[in-house]
Amino acid sequence: MPANDRRPTPWEQADIDSTGMWQVYDLGREAGTPHSLGDTPLDPNLVDWSPDDPERPMNWPSRTIWANLAIISFFRLLTPLASSMIAPATALVLHDFHSADQSLGSFVVSIFVLGYALGPLAWAPLSEIYGRLPVYHISNILFTCWNIGCALAPNLPSLLVFRLLAGMAGSCPVTVGSGSITDCIPKERRGKATAIFTVGPLLGPVLGPVIGGFLSEARGWRSVFWFIAIASAICALISFLVQRETYEPVLLERRAKRLRAVSGNSNIHHRRSAALPRSAVFSRAILRPLVMLVKSPIVLLTSFYVGLVYGYSYLLFTSFSALFTHTHGFSASTVGLTYLGFGCGCAIGLLIVGTVSDKMTRHAAAGVDWKPEARLRPLIPGSLIVPIGLLWYGWSAQARLHWIMPIIGSALVGLGTVAVVMPVQTYLIDAFPLHAASVSAANTIFRSLLGAFLPLIGPRMYATLGQGWGNTLLAVVAVVFTPLTWTMVRRGEDLRRRWPV
Repeated sequence: MPANDRRPTPWEQADIDSTGMWQVYDLGREAGTPHSLGDTPLDPNLVDWSPDDPERPMNWPSRTIWANLAIISFFRLLTPLASSMIAPATALVLHDFHSADQSLGSFVVSIFVLGYALGPLAWAPLSEIYGRLPVYHISNILFTCWNIGCALAPNLPSLLVFRLLAGMAGSCPVTVGSGSITDCIPKERRGKATAIFTVGPLLGPVLGPVIGGFLSEARGWRSVFWFIAIASAICALISFLVQRETYEPVLLERRAKRLRAVSGNSNIHHRRSAALPRSAVFSRAILRPLVMLVKSPIVLLTSFYVGLVYGYSYLLFTSFSALFTHTHGFSASTVGLTYLGFGCGCAIGLLIVGTVSDKMTRHAAAGVDWKPEARLRPLIPGSLIVPIGLLWYGWSAQARLHWIMPIIGSALVGLGTVAVVMPVQTYLIDAFPLHAASVSAANTIFRSLLGAFLPLIGPRMYATLGQGWGNTLLAVVAVVFTPLTWTMVRRGEDLRRRWPV
């Protein structure tokens, strides 16, 4: 067999050159060391990783990897916590600003999530050009500043603007965090890592109202934003001291730059060197999440379904305060505790899905080529649990049963939400590893738009239909879209391969 037709060994990496032949080069060397393989000369100016290269993030010691991921996980907990922390205090906000519009009170909560839809359009491409670390630092600082603005807001419009900006800044770890997982964790171990990363976006909105309820009653609603600002400032400081860059193209470029300076050879480059100016790279990267939504049916389907379930969660969050204060006599502080039912459901879901995800993937991959679609199997039971939880919550609230009954219903919704959100998030970063941040941004855009606007229909829907029929309507819509989960699991690979991005 001709040398340039053979497949590379595990110690080599292959690209297709302009003639369609295999271009083989040794991963274990730095630039400037000429080699040849048969009749195929190797690029002496190419820089890449060796399999056990200690500078490659996947080869870092476990304590270094998890120190980085712990900081990102804390920020991923803090920003969703900020999204709902003001929910129990919306009545106080409206009172201070002389407004009685309950939909506007809901918008004070959900406009933060609207920022989640806009921020990823910038954070994802920036992280794929300049690296993860500077993007985390900038977003940490901006998030702190915008929450200080919320605490000092002189009127309701300014509060809404600062909440939107805080959501845009806070979307960074939710979007870029998936890329950080891809940088550091091999795909066969990403199930547990994603479970840890999912704790923040799912439990943050639950813990926020618990803290916000007690804090706002004791110190006023502005103290909620001071709490968030102080916590994010501490997170930013720790990030500057401990966190490291994980994005491989940036790390390879640093190595190539160092070697160019030492050797004086300006031709030294790495495998992922950009062939376009940065402005062109950025313009393409900023459009990539939207292109993925438009051109990839599997990205569109998964993002839409996750957005629907996520929107239901925030719709329930905005209804808890009115239900449990007016019907069950909870105070402004204790009403935050009612969100813990949803949180318990999320915790159970994280434990179950996180435990079985990697095992299920290894079982599906045994003896065959590994396929990312193996991650999607928990979608099917999750899609059935969500409408059951909605019906339980709605009719137990309508019948004015003991307060624990609607809380159990919300726990079922939380369990189903995890069984939907977490497998999709893991699947997307496995299916699109090079652009994990961009595909996460695509998913976050859809999810955040529905999470921002669905809660606005809640007050009017419940006033017109009541809790029972209102949540029945939501459950029926969820059941109508349940076949999407079967399509994603059964036909996901065909859709992904037929419409590649």
